[in-house]
Amino acid sequence: MPNESQPDIPEADGQKNTMSRKALVRRGLLLAVFTVIWNLLEGVIAVVSGMIAGSVALVGFGIDSFIETASAVVVGWRFSYEMGGGPPDKIEIAEKWAARVAGALLLALACYILLESSRRLTGIGMEPEPSGVGIALTAVSLAVMPLLGRSKLRIAERLGSKAMRADAYETITCAWLSATTLAGLAVNAAVGWWWADPLAALVLIPLIAREGLEGLRGREDA
Repeated sequence: MPNESQPDIPEADGQKNTMSRKALVRRGLLLAVFTVIWNLLEGVIAVVSGMIAGSVALVGFGIDSFIETASAVVVGWRFSYEMGGGPPDKIEIAEKWAARVAGALLLALACYILLESSRRLTGIGMEPEPSGVGIALTAVSLAVMPLLGRSKLRIAERLGSKAMRADAYETITCAWLSATTLAGLAVNAAVGWWWADPLAALVLIPLIAREGLEGLRGREDA
């Protein structure tokens, strides 16, 4: 029996309302699987290239990719659970847990960026080197993440899924991370302003912290 968090998809005119709930859940699961595969590759490349170049922004971007992977794994499990006939109350618990885990991980990322960026800006540690791999990676991510985030938000809205909405904002945060990280890497490569890299990372902290706190609250206001 459906509850408030598991609304039926209404029959209405227009193509967007012709898809059954089961089809929407299946699409949500496919988006989660794609997110896991993409972000595992993205995270490994970003962290390795960031460590080689000494880029705190690029390493932070890579860590965020792993955080998004963890969020997508939980959301994917939530959708596979529903497809397998799991009870609605257990599905709602899984959704809240997914949002809170993602929120806690985002706050941990914000703390890492704050400490590491401050250390670099005060002159402790090596100055970051230009990273062509990092520039290419963040540019591709900037093209993909907004499209993926919008797709997740549409599914979340039609399913009434708080977990999918939280995961969508993880992806949107990744898009912002791509933009600011790309800017910092490009400025450093173009004119040698090494401080642009940790400064770009610091700009991300308010956004990451806000999304982390909303995740910990389970996005009850969503």
